[in-house]
Amino acid sequence: MKWVPFLMLFISLNLFSQEGFQLTENKKMVIPFRLINNLIFIPVFVNGVELTFLLDSGVSETLLFSLDDKQVDFNHVEKMKFSGLGGSVEIEGLKAVKNHISIGKNFTDSSHTIFIILNEDFNFSSHVGIPVNGIIGYHFFRNHPVKIDYVSHKITVLTEKNLSREKKNYAKEPITIELNKPYIIADVEQYNEQKTSKMLLDLGNSDAVWLFPSLIPGFEYNRPNIEDYLGRGFNGDIYGKRSRIRNLYLSDFKIQKPLVAMPDEHSIQHLNLVPGRKGSIGSETLRRFTIIFDYPNREFYLKKNSNFNEPFQFNMSGIDVKHDGMSWHQDLVKVQNETKNSSFATANENRQVYTAEGEFKYKFVLKPEYSVAGIRKGSPAEIAGIRKGDKIMLINGKKAGDLTLEKINNLLKSEEGKIVTFEIIRGGQPMKFTFTLEDPIPYQENL
Repeated sequence: MKWVPFLMLFISLNLFSQEGFQLTENKKMVIPFRLINNLIFIPVFVNGVELTFLLDSGVSETLLFSLDDKQVDFNHVEKMKFSGLGGSVEIEGLKAVKNHISIGKNFTDSSHTIFIILNEDFNFSSHVGIPVNGIIGYHFFRNHPVKIDYVSHKITVLTEKNLSREKKNYAKEPITIELNKPYIIADVEQYNEQKTSKMLLDLGNSDAVWLFPSLIPGFEYNRPNIEDYLGRGFNGDIYGKRSRIRNLYLSDFKIQKPLVAMPDEHSIQHLNLVPGRKGSIGSETLRRFTIIFDYPNREFYLKKNSNFNEPFQFNMSGIDVKHDGMSWHQDLVKVQNETKNSSFATANENRQVYTAEGEFKYKFVLKPEYSVAGIRKGSPAEIAGIRKGDKIMLINGKKAGDLTLEKINNLLKSEEGKIVTFEIIRGGQPMKFTFTLEDPIPYQENL
């Protein structure tokens, strides 16, 4: 599965310490979250304004890159530069200190530092399908154990007393916290030899596993593999290969035939890697467990959930779909005994325009628009004729505007052999393409 661009983030900064979040009441607190493309999104109040943040254990500091139409007041702001994963070297931003951050009813930090990204291209909302304002990482986890239940879509911030009761049914593994990020030792079995590997536990990476070939002596790519666009970091696009490996061993669990992304050497040249790191374990793997991060005690707990035996699926079409915003669409709906016209609506409501013969009425409804952001060379969709920039109108006969981005992506990775039809607009001309989903990287035993 192609992970959402812009999400793999790394910062190399000399930063002042923060006290981090505190439970204002000495009891556990539950935070509901949205899960989209394996990624966790939570509501966060920044200086009294509600925003949406990605929860990402793979970032050391809190980042803000979009406010939409909202206004947040910041004090004590200074300019700075960021560096990280990608092609070029630096981007400009701001550092704002002494911000009041609250999550849920009683999880707050009254002196929080936020790093503001000034590059408009950094906003990844169009690849998620909802407005996303920022990313929060280390300081969310720093002071309290945090349980993540991927099935119920709930995060629970625990007290030590809660943890002592909770952890009895979990496997436990030690972790290290280095550069404010959690690392675990796992065994990677590409063919039939298990290699002990230091891996970042990365909630902000929607792939199953990342491996860094240039850091693994004697590394050989599994076959088959494909060249692919892997995402976007601070400094540009990330390219590399995708394949499958035989097994990943995490604690007492064997995870079979996971998909693996392997960025090329150019993409990681500016990455400040901790000693011994070989890659990352992402959310496509972690969502198969209920997990507990315990940063204070340097421990990680996990137990498998109902997702555990699901196959590792891949976007077999080769199409990277992006959300282009909302527009008004005219729908004809049947009504009962209604003749009165109405013209009132807010920006997020339906607009009734007129009623025809008391049986039907037209409504203007805000619906999403989608286009092709990129396409993998040699993929079924590329061979069929679909191109980057095509505006997507219908998918398998359904209006694209009636589908969420997540439903579209789920369709494109649903099952090998499935026939998919896209009706698009290119240069003002309607066009129709049909292709069959085909897995380009099925696992094969290497003889």
